Amino acid sequence: MALAGGFRTVRRAQRGGIFFRLLFLACFAFFLFVIYLIRHPLLRLAGDFWVVDDGPAPSDAIIVIGDDNYNGDRAARAAALFKTGWAPRVVASGRGLRSYASVAELEQHDLAADGVPQDAIIRFEHRAENTREEALALRQLVSQRGWKRILVVTSNYHTRRSRYLAERQFPPGTTLRVVAAPDSAYDPQDWWHTRKGVKIFASECVAMLVSLWEMRDKDVQTRPVSLVGFVGGLYQLGIQSTIYSSLSLYYSS
Repeated sequence: MALAGGFRTVRRAQRGGIFFRLLFLACFAFFLFVIYLIRHPLLRLAGDFWVVDDGPAPSDAIIVIGDDNYNGDRAARAAALFKTGWAPRVVASGRGLRSYASVAELEQHDLAADGVPQDAIIRFEHRAENTREEALALRQLVSQRGWKRILVVTSNYHTRRSRYLAERQFPPGTTLRVVAAPDSAYDPQDWWHTRKGVKIFASECVAMLVSLWEMRDKDVQTRPVSLVGFVGGLYQLGIQSTIYSSLSLYYSS
């Protein structure tokens, strides 16, 4: 009798174990189904994660990060900012390719073609092999020139990592704003539909992890984007009188 009772207990335990395993598999399958249904919003969210844009504000210089794409999208965005009057000069930053040619030279050509006068372009050649090294090289230029307010222009997918590195490499006290240039090869809303888009996304994931590791002991050196910069941007747009009127009404009330 005792033996038979033991067998019944074992059978009940086995049935209970099978039931919970089936329940777990059903829940897991339902979870995968939900993920499948919302895959596009999730992919868009992931694509947008890499894109940050502080917006322009009056600055001492616009810096175009090197290795622009074939269409020169970074240079075009920087030229548009210059012609709007956000800064009096544009830095064409780029690594040397040969003793007689560099990425900076190509960027200078693109900027001039987009309407930036040659005397407003500063060609800055360096030997940096990655964004971290380029930010370090640019630190010396910014320090030597005494610039305090910088607009950094780079491709949309490259903005988050560029800001992370620049704010830890640029001279202390620098007001840094990063502006995203639309990239013809990377659409944050549709990146997974092209081989190039997937490659850029995966590459940026790995590069950001490397940057986090390399800069793990570095603190932020630059000034955070604040209301001062926002008000300065409104001033540049010529609507400062509206701000002053609003403030006057506020304090008089």
